[in-house]
Amino acid sequence: MSSESGVAKRTVEFTDAYGVAIVYDVYEAQGQARGVVQLLHGVGEHAGRYGALIEDLTGAGFHVYADDHRGHGRTGIRQWGGPAKLGHLGKGGMRATVTACWQFTGIIRSEHPDLPLVLLGHSWGSFLAQMLLNRHPDAYDAVVLSGSAYRTPTDMNALPLNRRWDGPDADGLEWLSRDPAVWHDFHEDPLTTEVPLLKLFGPVEAARMYGRPRKDIGADVPVLLMVGRDDPVGGPRSVHKLADAYRNRSGLSDVTTLVYPDARHEIFNELQQEQVRADVLAWLDQRFPARG
Repeated sequence: MSSESGVAKRTVEFTDAYGVAIVYDVYEAQGQARGVVQLLHGVGEHAGRYGALIEDLTGAGFHVYADDHRGHGRTGIRQWGGPAKLGHLGKGGMRATVTACWQFTGIIRSEHPDLPLVLLGHSWGSFLAQMLLNRHPDAYDAVVLSGSAYRTPTDMNALPLNRRWDGPDADGLEWLSRDPAVWHDFHEDPLTTEVPLLKLFGPVEAARMYGRPRKDIGADVPVLLMVGRDDPVGGPRSVHKLADAYRNRSGLSDVTTLVYPDARHEIFNELQQEQVRADVLAWLDQRFPARG
């Protein structure tokens, strides 16, 4: 058991169907637990980049389970024997990644069968969360999607994500956040990669991300969609289409969309990140009140 910023943490692993050891962290809720959050990170990064969010969630009474997906972070370093192929998914590709995330859900449910389970995904993690919700709607008590998109070729940006900010003095990571410290930290992080998604996954595996919310999903799961107004991955137009699909196609009655002015893709690393985290907690408070 170790501790970061006063949050108790243990690091564990499980083996997926292809023999890949998936590394994950468990952060314990402070005080009486009222729920569990399964955190799904984005492409080229890892779960360790969500420290402030995790600290706020645990402080509010939620256990947090966060894995480094196939090919990513500590999982990827072990899978490939070093950093050279970070971001590459390996045998089984996208389908195996989704299956491993579902296996992770099973572990969480077995350890906390009586607590509500919230699925929280950012970017690629939000696409994985959409797939999991389609397949297993009864498994999750709420879903939070950050930096997401309606998963069609016309509603997800296939252009270079930094194109809007390109110039002779561009850093290359302006699309992530307005905070230059975020760019610096990403560059310096040994567990991240800046290789574009299409090159990491290849066109066939990348295309497996496409899909729509399931029709008449059969479980009325609350969904929170959060997006920066200047997010180049999908942006507000795409996210509003996703919200409409959840309401009108899937039949969900509790769908909330929050758009953050001037924010870019990583709203949990944006200049108004404190407000973003507060909004997540307020939304969870309304649906999972603290236990007396």
